[in-house]
Amino acid sequence: MKSHPLRRQIEEIVKLSDDEFVFVLEHFRPKTFKKHQIVLHEGDYAHFDYFVVEGLMRVSRLDLDGKDHILQFGMENWWITDAEAFHRKSKSTLIVDCLEDTKALALSLENKEKLSRELFKMQSFFLKKTTNGYIALQKRILCFLSSNAHERYHNLTTLYPGLIQRVPKSMIASYLGVTRETLSRLSKADT
Repeated sequence: MKSHPLRRQIEEIVKLSDDEFVFVLEHFRPKTFKKHQIVLHEGDYAHFDYFVVEGLMRVSRLDLDGKDHILQFGMENWWITDAEAFHRKSKSTLIVDCLEDTKALALSLENKEKLSRELFKMQSFFLKKTTNGYIALQKRILCFLSSNAHERYHNLTTLYPGLIQRVPKSMIASYLGVTRETLSRLSKADT
């Protein structure tokens, strides 16, 4: 049980006894998805927040011109959902899909709130994870506002070096807000 990826992540913030971890794990549903499977369609309710155990997912949105805008990737040990739809119990404006075969643990909002009430350590964990996610988003926005394409690419490859090999270049370009051609020039300049 100590080597479970969810437990390792939780224990980066709070320590759990074996019994507490068993209690926590009982609130999650294991889910398996195939590559290219859409986990959450735009307009659906976001019933779960997913902890990625194995595989790769993304959150994106198609604009009126059909252009794909990628907000987030989610690889092993990352959490992924349409946060607004999940927490507000509203219809999703985003799409969550799988870029690889994926194994995840799904947590409903009801179970998240129950865990936070019944095991205060988990409330601390979720607060810290949410805060860290907000900080990461803030840094990403500031990077977009104040950095050029080369700096954004370098930042991505420094923070997430394994992601570049797992994601099609067209998706990396979308995530960085550049064209595929610009990304090719950036990747050549960075080698």
